[in-house]
Amino acid sequence: MSRPPLGAARPHDTEHAIQFVGPGQLVHNRAKPVPQPGPTQLLVQVEAVGICFSDTKLLHAFSGHPRKNVVLGGIDPGVLAEIPSYVPGEAPTVPGHEVACRIVAVGTDVRRHRVGERCLVQTDYRHLPTVQANAAFGYNFEGGLQEYVLLDERMILEPGTGERFLIPVAEGPGSSAVALLEPWACVESSYAYRERRELRSDGRLLVVADGGHEIDGLAGLVSRSRPAALTGVAATGGQRSALAALDIPDLSTASIDGLPRESFDDVVYFGADPATIERLQEALAPRGMLNVVTGGRRIGRPVAVDVGRVHYDLVRWVGTTATDAADAYRSVPDSGELLPGDRVLVVGAAGPMGLMHVVRAASGGVAGVTIVGADIDDARLAHLAHTVEPIAAAHGVPLQLVNSRETPLEPGFTYAAVLVPAPFLVTQAVDLAGERCRINLFAGFAVHTRSDIDLDRYIDTRCYLLGTSGSVIDDMRAVLAKLERGDLDTNISVDAVCGMEGVADALDAVEARTSGGKIVVYPSLHDMGLVRLSELPERFPAAAALLADGTWTKAAEDALLRDAASEATGAATGGGATAQP
Repeated sequence: MSRPPLGAARPHDTEHAIQFVGPGQLVHNRAKPVPQPGPTQLLVQVEAVGICFSDTKLLHAFSGHPRKNVVLGGIDPGVLAEIPSYVPGEAPTVPGHEVACRIVAVGTDVRRHRVGERCLVQTDYRHLPTVQANAAFGYNFEGGLQEYVLLDERMILEPGTGERFLIPVAEGPGSSAVALLEPWACVESSYAYRERRELRSDGRLLVVADGGHEIDGLAGLVSRSRPAALTGVAATGGQRSALAALDIPDLSTASIDGLPRESFDDVVYFGADPATIERLQEALAPRGMLNVVTGGRRIGRPVAVDVGRVHYDLVRWVGTTATDAADAYRSVPDSGELLPGDRVLVVGAAGPMGLMHVVRAASGGVAGVTIVGADIDDARLAHLAHTVEPIAAAHGVPLQLVNSRETPLEPGFTYAAVLVPAPFLVTQAVDLAGERCRINLFAGFAVHTRSDIDLDRYIDTRCYLLGTSGSVIDDMRAVLAKLERGDLDTNISVDAVCGMEGVADALDAVEARTSGGKIVVYPSLHDMGLVRLSELPERFPAAAALLADGTWTKAAEDALLRDAASEATGAATGGGATAQP
């Protein structure tokens, strides 16, 4: 069956929308006014939306979420005042940032977008900072869990490049396949992100030295990448002389107690005191790096590492047992990409995002990779095995799926992806790490969540904690190209589908981790509740017949949209049963 393009219909005056109106408060608004686009604005009709664990965080935190805050810069305040879908603070918002849509109306001054274009939405507005993060579609700008969304062209073009945040997509892929490119792009970003291997040029450097430690290796680092400012906390006159010799114009001295929070791009610590290390991490600015130079001394106890800032603020930890500060940077990888021969551990492998990491590792074409997928739910592991074992076999990649509650994991992994935001799992990943293990903290740990990490082992084995949040346009384009080439079927992630009435149950399932994959919402289906693919034969047999060995397809999607809409129409006229399962 071919369906007419969604953009062919004229928008109604009102629409169905899911709104978060306070902490833990969700409403299904059945009569939200559809905004009319102004001269620089455009209206898109939403085809499909994926539910993300991040949506549950927004629901609980609401105005306390960093991305629900007021935009501080990057755009004229007068422009923001003209955008009704800008809803910071206590204003109700519409969640949903995994979106496929079609442009149905444009204002007279819109130049880069046209009616009828089908699009993938890049949702991370990194050019619009908030107090702790940045603006985002589905947070302080209304998202896709509604039938229509208003956008303003003045803020959805990337500064500097002019690239569009609405990325055109061909007509071929299904709506769910397009919507789910966003989480796959976030996975892509966590591997593609380029790591910094030097001091930040023109950045702010803090050097702290305990008594008995020589300041060594800084001269070479500074000559390659000169900071703009240096603050020193030195114990001896010799150390202060070593700092002065670096010839950095803005040199100041301070005490560790008076250090400003989140102010330094690089912190180099010559010492091994765990309490000092814990204090110094608080001085790191976003994207900052802490270098612990122990000079052969032992830290002696676990260090409480802020793993939330590794994920959201992209802070990094390096260290060396030598006396030379430059030695630590030699263990920093170019990126989070897998390397030939990697022994990969995916923690939380049977969840929606874990499946994506396993599939990427198995199908990435990196020679000699082996994978262990760990989870604690046998039913979800069985679902994962059905999906990923054929992919791994087709690529000749050894794959082992284990219930980590029942089967101990053997140490020696050289890559670990942590998909569950439980601090003890980061502790465990370091304990299981082999030489030069990269530990990808993909799970969205809240900022200031700390894990007790054996930093002595971390430094001895040259581990590297990395993490990213969201994606950029290039990541979106990379996974879109894979989809359009046929190298990636994002629908293998789908576990359940629903309409607007099923969103509350979908969020509950995602938060409770009872879903073995992604849940896709079709906003045009107002009254359809949550239906797992395993339940389709009973609820929507025509759609079930069009699954591909249990996997969601465009043909199944077409049948669902047809039959669920017909069922709802019949119920409304008294000619059929309700669509609510």
